[in-house]
Amino acid sequence: MKTLKITAIALIAMALLLLTAGCTQPATNTTVPIKEIRIGYQPSTHQMAEITAMAKGWWQQDLAPYGVVNVSDKVFPSGPPEMQAMLAGELDVAYVGAAPVLSALTTGLDAKIVAGVNTQGSDLVVRNDLDYTGPQSLKGTTIGTFPPGSIQDTVLRDWLKKNNLIPDKDVFIKGMTPGDAVTAILAGKVDGIFLPTPSPSTVVNQGKGKIVVHSGDMYPNHTCCVLVVSGKLIREHPEIVRQIIRTNDKAVAWNQQNLDEAAEIYSTKIGANLADVKASLKEWDGSWASDPNVIVEPVLNYAKIQYELGFIKKPLTKEEIFDLTFYQKG
Repeated sequence: MKTLKITAIALIAMALLLLTAGCTQPATNTTVPIKEIRIGYQPSTHQMAEITAMAKGWWQQDLAPYGVVNVSDKVFPSGPPEMQAMLAGELDVAYVGAAPVLSALTTGLDAKIVAGVNTQGSDLVVRNDLDYTGPQSLKGTTIGTFPPGSIQDTVLRDWLKKNNLIPDKDVFIKGMTPGDAVTAILAGKVDGIFLPTPSPSTVVNQGKGKIVVHSGDMYPNHTCCVLVVSGKLIREHPEIVRQIIRTNDKAVAWNQQNLDEAAEIYSTKIGANLADVKASLKEWDGSWASDPNVIVEPVLNYAKIQYELGFIKKPLTKEEIFDLTFYQKG
């Protein structure tokens, strides 16, 4: 009788233990799956990886295992309006110049740079009849480039200042879309343009201008485009962020090995002249590169330049700009 009593007590104790254990199990992951990824990009060969990955179906294919049902992309004429769209919650991922990101971060953008996209790759093109002998020969001219706060505007203004020229006084800078800038120099409405590839080649191939300075000569090894993802994606779906970087790298590798076909894909998507695209890839001084660790210093320098130019109201730290935890070499 005593043995039965002890056994019953033991069974009750075990049942209570199991019940308690069940109540203290970790809660299941309640993160809402993300069904759609929206990518912003610009009509530049700097961002060919995004275009190739979309055309090949790699974005859809690579992100499907993470529950993504649809991947869409949207083209923007330059970085500032693209960052406005991201601020409005219309984009999850952006291929964009590093400089517009800084402006957006100071006005509340919840996002980080997680990888690089390309370095250098823009050109100063002037009219054929302009006798360019150096920066000082630009005095009194009007140069069309991307809007204030863009990479091209930032690099151009900094270069002019370093060569003792006052922007908007000695050299007039006109913020424009790439299409409007090309149209302006073809029509003789501006004296030069400073744009990313392939726009400079378009002007040269039509016999309306000549490349006189590469952006790498203005600012050696400068960062241009970067890969930006939303803070929400970073916090809730880090595995998707890692895959986005891997897919970008896959597209870069494919482009490098299949340059002519990549140029055809780009030309079809953007509506650009194929000969201009191929020429730009031979003439540019840029390169595609993903490692964000090597662009930290140039981007922090952009922040300093933009602060001095009055484009941003406060300096930004490395931690405010980057999340370097996602990129893995190899």
